[in-house]
Amino acid sequence: MTADTSFGPNAAMADLMEFQRQTEALSSVSERLVWDQETMMPRGAAEQRSEELAAMEAVLHERRTDPRIGEWLDAADPETPREERILALIARDFARASAIPTDLATEIARQTSLAQGIWAAARANDAPQDFLPTLDHVVVLKQDEANALVAAGFGGGDPYDALLDDYEPGATQAELAALFDTMRPRLVALREDILGAPDQPAALEGRFPQEMQLRLARACATAFGYDWNRGRMDMAVHPFSSGRWQDSRISTRVVEADPFNCIYSTIHEVGHSSYELGIDPDHAFTPLGRGVSMGVHESQSRIYENQMGRGRAFAGWLHQRMSDMMGGLSIDDPDAFYRSVNRVVPGYIRTEADEVQYNLHIMMRFDLERDLIAGRLAVDDLPEAWNARFLKDFGVAVDRPANGMLQDVHWSVGLFGYFPTYALGNVYAGCLNQAMRAAVPELDELLARGEADPGVEWLRENLQRHGGLYEPRPLIEQATGAPVSPEPLLTYLEHKFGAIYGL
Repeated sequence: MTADTSFGPNAAMADLMEFQRQTEALSSVSERLVWDQETMMPRGAAEQRSEELAAMEAVLHERRTDPRIGEWLDAADPETPREERILALIARDFARASAIPTDLATEIARQTSLAQGIWAAARANDAPQDFLPTLDHVVVLKQDEANALVAAGFGGGDPYDALLDDYEPGATQAELAALFDTMRPRLVALREDILGAPDQPAALEGRFPQEMQLRLARACATAFGYDWNRGRMDMAVHPFSSGRWQDSRISTRVVEADPFNCIYSTIHEVGHSSYELGIDPDHAFTPLGRGVSMGVHESQSRIYENQMGRGRAFAGWLHQRMSDMMGGLSIDDPDAFYRSVNRVVPGYIRTEADEVQYNLHIMMRFDLERDLIAGRLAVDDLPEAWNARFLKDFGVAVDRPANGMLQDVHWSVGLFGYFPTYALGNVYAGCLNQAMRAAVPELDELLARGEADPGVEWLRENLQRHGGLYEPRPLIEQATGAPVSPEPLLTYLEHKFGAIYGL
């Protein structure tokens, strides 16, 4: 069946938008299935869920490659810059989806759904041998996808860049590698100065019951403006957020000896979720109705978590709330508590890493996954390669697989090209924080009272509401009035941690 364009270009535009609306709605349903899989689904349902997700992906892929889309795009006559942008995004998605055979897209959905459960079990049992065959299958599928995209003109002939473009449109591994090479020496030097400082912050000690941590996490989410009428919080092995428009959910996890894990994972996911909930409602059910890239998405989660959440002002409020709940803490001084929140210590886990070392974790994963996709590193050799690189970069030997190559969910679900957007998001967050502080000079005074609203509102007005209206880098530059640069982030880190450690 071909598109009826007899009523002219506006009819083609209307037909395309209605078709896209239904595709966006179905995509949201599929996303909800993934949310359920990671939070509520019975363990024994993994095989059934993989078939359900594969079926949904087959339907979505058929819609995304429907020949009528090409006909509507040719016939549509956009009347506004907004309509031009919508057509450009649909055209990009159409070309990308059309490059991937339906059976490959369906198999990737099926296998990554199964792989998530296999990874979780292997992580729980410290058994990489139980996961490596599955990961090998996923890597082969993603290599096939990357090669199909390259054949269609994506990625400039580079398979990894073809995958990266799905998460950060326009970025290349060469550009990111150069950025990371610029950042690494200053991060390593700062870390060495910190670890060699004579006055090291004390760790918060004690047992913090799950119920108390979850109550405190909810209070923090509320302080950062999370809309509980359009969201909810659940437990997951690996914290994440999911959803858009009127339903964006967060998850967290609890370690009774480490309440900061729960608290700051929650604030981080609130940043992601609030981005989706902050998008202009007029963009719903269009390609504009979601975050424009994972780098921009990560800028929101990191600025909520770090520049606001781990700052001295909010840490003081958090100290008082925790003290009230626990009847006192092992650290009774707010300044000492702030230093504890920002302790820099050698550690294995990326999601628990301090601001100084976090990007070094990402740089390691970026190099490893590029080698996997290029075929320079075999999956069977990944545990040894991970451990060797970790020892080189962090000076610590990995003690167990769950703290090594099994710690992250991303590769099991096929998210190759995703990791570098975390570090890019930190760079974006540094730029945004500099502009936000200039625009809202009273922010710390309010954060000290647990009121993040002015910062949240600045981010919503200058970035979040636009959704996908602009490309990632122009969006950040429009919000900040300055070119994207790692300098604001590096200067912020050196100033903050220099003061904490007396450097």
